Amino acid sequence: MAKKKAEGKQDAVLELQPLADRVVVEREESEETTPGGIVLPDTAKKRPARGTVVSVGQGRLLDDGTRAAMQVKVGDRVIFSSYAGDDFKVGERELVLLREDDILAVVE
Repeated sequence: MAKKKAEGKQDAVLELQPLADRVVVEREESEETTPGGIVLPDTAKKRPARGTVVSVGQGRLLDDGTRAAMQVKVGDRVIFSSYAGDDFKVGERELVLLREDDILAVVE
């Protein structure tokens, strides 16, 4: 199981093991201001489609019974499709559970 100590004020440990080719990603924070300096209210903020991989599954089960290797690993910064996956919160952390296919790129 993947364990990651929460950052900041929380001391909770996240224990979450996604199944098959699913990935748990922690979203990056939304921009607070525009490039012109305008402060954005919560309702006007765009949900970022970037985040850090918190936990990965074992890989997709192939027809011959073996598992395909995952292309992402815990700690990777990724860009994913905006409307992909299911959002949920654990404490103050905003997490997304999505399929590996919904990840568009790994940011180096």
